[in-house]
Amino acid sequence: MGLIHLYCGDGKGKTTASIGLAVRCAGAGGRVIFTQFFKDGSSSELRILEALPGVRVLICPRKYGFFKRMSEEQKAAAREDFTALLRAALSAAREGAELLVLDEAVSACNHGVIPEAELLDFLRQKPEGLEVAVTGRNPSEALMAEADYITEMVKRRHPFDRGVAARRGVEF
Repeated sequence: MGLIHLYCGDGKGKTTASIGLAVRCAGAGGRVIFTQFFKDGSSSELRILEALPGVRVLICPRKYGFFKRMSEEQKAAAREDFTALLRAALSAAREGAELLVLDEAVSACNHGVIPEAELLDFLRQKPEGLEVAVTGRNPSEALMAEADYITEMVKRRHPFDRGVAARRGVEF
């Protein structure tokens, strides 16, 4: 039986939790589709994930940066690219996988760069044995209603608040 995991909240650890699940699944011989939205593909975890047998990483070929800094033209292009990425990931998962990770899909839905209705339809009709992990801040009520697991990461303290920049191998 495949269940739906939702890792949300303002704290660090949403992506890390989904990576742990991907590693565990691959370690058990499972096939994993790992997809990231809004990230530029340079995070350290992608190199190791790509090296694991059974893991397929899908990322957007174009770099967009922060949504709030995008022009309207960039937002339109991001909608096209991220919707195509979502569809590719869903198709790959339908073809055969034990785990689908949609990292930052919640944020992509919230900013309208992937259609939440399409994601919800998939979650409601996903292959029976497929486990799905979705991450991001501020999930909609509709996404939360579909989740079997909801884990909220709460920030109590973070070095960034003191001016410490993200560190390679820890935050990216």
